[in-house]
Amino acid sequence: MRPLRYSINVTLDGCCDHRAGSTDEEQHRYWAESLAQADALLFGRVTYEMMEQAWRPAARALEAGVRPDWMAAWMEPFARTIDVAKKYVVSSTLERVDWNSELLGGDLREAVERLKREPGNGLFVGGVKLPLALAELGLIDAYEFVVQPRLAGHGPTLFAGLSKYVDLKLVGRHEFGSGAVALRYEAKR
Repeated sequence: MRPLRYSINVTLDGCCDHRAGSTDEEQHRYWAESLAQADALLFGRVTYEMMEQAWRPAARALEAGVRPDWMAAWMEPFARTIDVAKKYVVSSTLERVDWNSELLGGDLREAVERLKREPGNGLFVGGVKLPLALAELGLIDAYEFVVQPRLAGHGPTLFAGLSKYVDLKLVGRHEFGSGAVALRYEAKR
């Protein structure tokens, strides 16, 4: 059974708004390597649309030999990795997806359990709302929080509204030169 891993950037005060964090070359390489190890990515609609809007055009430009003005050279591996990754999108409002993606319909538990039963190294989920639903169902096997050395003073925060505790066991950590720390946990079962 392949594991489902949730990974996200979060500030020291718990904000998971993607605009509140900071990134650098070391973290971009880390995320590109992490994504490359997953068999597929699992996104909710909001995360899928956000990632597609940013990274799909960038990857197309790179294929044409042009790097977008906003993109540093060290962002290229991440753009290429996320572009080619298989993606599953959970949405009740989207009628179709592309960008190497497939809508994941029906019962969420059944659909994700089916994906987890397939052979491979694992699945990677990001975002805020979908991981909350997956945590409620007990489907997330590993959690990774890249804690940014920043106070945001606002939300959204992770797992707001979670109905029960999820106990975790620390299994690894990685310190970045920027002061950010990746903390990896496994769900205690």
